[in-house]
Amino acid sequence: MLNMKTTNGRPAKTERSTLGQRIAAMREAANLSQREVAAGLGIAQPSYAAWERRNVALTHEQLKKLAHILGVQVTDLFSESDQPAIRNGPVGRARKTFEAVSALPRSRQKQLLDVVDILMAKPANGNA
Repeated sequence: MLNMKTTNGRPAKTERSTLGQRIAAMREAANLSQREVAAGLGIAQPSYAAWERRNVALTHEQLKKLAHILGVQVTDLFSESDQPAIRNGPVGRARKTFEAVSALPRSRQKQLLDVVDILMAKPANGNA
């Protein structure tokens, strides 16, 4: 059996815009689907797909929200550099989880961290 990467959806009919290429690359680096980003933005997936495909007029608020979801700075969205943006903290699902935990009361955070510490502790006999 061949190990081929498959994509969801139909193939695009047009080339991505420069901004769209950067946004798509950042989304993929954050391990997010178009559907997940669209949900975070509060828009439909086809609308978000247009952001990656065509030149669209985005508001400052939309850009700020998109950058937050992707875990980058707004200026990174427009950077000409091929260097990957230095991310602060986790991205994707991990980032969402950390944000949800951060909103909990301190006592609940401590309980969760105690469980995480136990799960991450190396077993005494060295077996995983």
